[in-house]
Amino acid sequence: MKKTLVIGASVNPNRYSNMAICKLLANNVEVVAIGRREGVIDGVNVYATKKIFKDVDTVTLYVSAKNQQEFYNYILALNPKRVIFNPGTENLAFEKILTEKNIEFENACTLVLLGIGAY
Repeated sequence: MKKTLVIGASVNPNRYSNMAICKLLANNVEVVAIGRREGVIDGVNVYATKKIFKDVDTVTLYVSAKNQQEFYNYILALNPKRVIFNPGTENLAFEKILTEKNIEFENACTLVLLGIGAY
């Protein structure tokens, strides 16, 4: 499968971003991650900076709409095929920008998509 970038990654195992990383790995998806604090989740380094990753297919967001603006240009520079807005991260303003750049997006739950085989 293609590479997924998790933005808003947390080393706290009770956070959905952490659960998503573990479930992505369990589904043989290559994962890279950015969060507020550096750490490691199941062997995946979590970076606290906007590291430039190559060949990112999907960006899955775990940051609120108001905190996404600082990531707009970063995500656009990565030119992913799609962006997933997990519950609570929906953002009409960013969806409009993604549409203008021909980047697909969906308001969905990464965990559910993986669970039903629709990732």
